[in-house]
Amino acid sequence: MAAAALDALQRALREFPAAARELSVPLDVPYLDEPPTPLHFYRDWVCPNRPCIIRNALKHWSALQKWSLPYLRATVGSTEVSVAVTPDGYADAVRGDRFVMPAERRLPLSYVLDVLEGQAQHPGVLYVQKQCSNLPTELPQLLSDLEPHVPWASEALGKMPDAVNFWLGEAAAVTSLHKDHYENLYCVVSGEKHFLLHPPSDRPFIPYELYTPATYQLTEEGTFKIVDEETMEKVPWIPLDPLAPDLTQYPCYSQAQALRCTVRAGELLYLPSLWFHHVQQSHGCIAVNFWYDMEYDLKYSYFQLLDSLTKAVVLD
Repeated sequence: MAAAALDALQRALREFPAAARELSVPLDVPYLDEPPTPLHFYRDWVCPNRPCIIRNALKHWSALQKWSLPYLRATVGSTEVSVAVTPDGYADAVRGDRFVMPAERRLPLSYVLDVLEGQAQHPGVLYVQKQCSNLPTELPQLLSDLEPHVPWASEALGKMPDAVNFWLGEAAAVTSLHKDHYENLYCVVSGEKHFLLHPPSDRPFIPYELYTPATYQLTEEGTFKIVDEETMEKVPWIPLDPLAPDLTQYPCYSQAQALRCTVRAGELLYLPSLWFHHVQQSHGCIAVNFWYDMEYDLKYSYFQLLDSLTKAVVLD
């Protein structure tokens, strides 16, 4: 009886992602030619937890015309910002048996721009990606070039964003596959971002493991070493690289179906809460994103149940 119940549960977990795709997951990320009304945004995208790319959402931002590497140099070049430094471009990612966070440096933005433009060298890969509302806290001089929030999204969600983040980095800087508990409105100002997405319903096929947390440290010789964070608890993270998945170790991932999209300058990606995402970028891409805390409602409870069942049942 127990074996039959386990088989039934395994079968249900295997079949659930396909059923969810048929009901609500698009084959491709759809485009809208203009921002939706708050009602349409909430009804058509937030409630069904579906991503979309919105054109012409940023055309009234002066940042769209102004923000370039020379403009940043002239406007905020002397400002020190927090910069993530890694040997290979992967910050907050699994390396071996560790979850490794980047070394963090306070550097003048002009120096980061020198590296991006090939006028200076720095060990490793640089990425301005401090995700704690670094735009208003570190670069407030740029705030007048854009809106402090996305009005139609704020009205639809009934709240203001929890964080407004500024992103600038090298093409080698990559964001490993993960999910967030935020409604994410990701705005590309210059260059382009490349997203690989999985809906929350693909959770049965996406591996999670617990890892000892560690941090890269940059030595005086310009090399990197990994130092364990002994006071921190183990971190659950996805060990799989979706661009080159090890299907021998993680065969179930072959049943997941990723959506891929490119968000170009002037476009806004609505990335719903709990969607898994892996991100690459063009060299020197400049972006801003708004994080709105998700509603911890029935949708969240359903995902927690799916997550718990996936952890408890091993799929072949």
